[in-house]
Amino acid sequence: MRGLLKKGWDMAVRHKYVLVLLFLYRLLWGFFLYRFIDSVITPILARYPDEHPNSDAAHLFLIEAQFRLLKTDLVNEVLWMLGGLLLLRMVLTPLLNAGVYYSFHHAVSSEGTRVLYGMRRAWKPVTLLYWLENVLMLLPAIWLLPFSKNLFFSEPSVTAWAQGLLPYASAWMIWGLVLHLLFQFMQFGAVSREGVLKGLGLALHRVLPLLSITLIMLGIGLAVSAAAWAVSLLWSGFIAVMLHQAFHFIRSLLTLWTAASQYQVWSEPRS
Repeated sequence: MRGLLKKGWDMAVRHKYVLVLLFLYRLLWGFFLYRFIDSVITPILARYPDEHPNSDAAHLFLIEAQFRLLKTDLVNEVLWMLGGLLLLRMVLTPLLNAGVYYSFHHAVSSEGTRVLYGMRRAWKPVTLLYWLENVLMLLPAIWLLPFSKNLFFSEPSVTAWAQGLLPYASAWMIWGLVLHLLFQFMQFGAVSREGVLKGLGLALHRVLPLLSITLIMLGIGLAVSAAAWAVSLLWSGFIAVMLHQAFHFIRSLLTLWTAASQYQVWSEPRS
């Protein structure tokens, strides 16, 4: 595992400008999403009564907020905007994946990276696989969302509802992880022109090292997230903002390192 992680790290470092691109992509996506949510929520919260003498003021605020959300066009506008943002993300993400995975496959120490060329050459199969992965990942929601709604009204408290829903949510997360790993190897096969089915077969054949690498990197990511969360509780002000932005950069680095290490599992000599 250490050798695969080392090779993945070396390959990730070689793609330094891709790391910057991923960082800016995450930063801009988070910024625009935050500004959009803020533009919807802040005007509603601004009408919350502050030490109002009427004890029913808070209740009236909730009624007014419910009316604005359910009886006006506000929800439709929000849903259309969120749908547009999601569609944009589902177009840009496979493009980046295609370029990065193609560059991984054609990485030669004496040459540079081939991300932009890879986007042009491999975007079609990678995009198709990415969309198919997301469709399959969302399929359990057809059953889980109505089930969680019925469970919410049948349980006596929110805590009991969350505990009852936890096993199903965990199974959904595992389903999403398995799909992601399988389709990632299929995308490796697509960009290498060795075939999608061959990539799927390699994922099944090398499931143990693939899971080991993925879980190790996931543990590192969780540790970094916990450290960032702890720092945000202890510090505030400009330093906290700088550390928060640095965390986005580290997340991008871990994402690139994880993909590069998983590619090393895929590219090991066939036995």
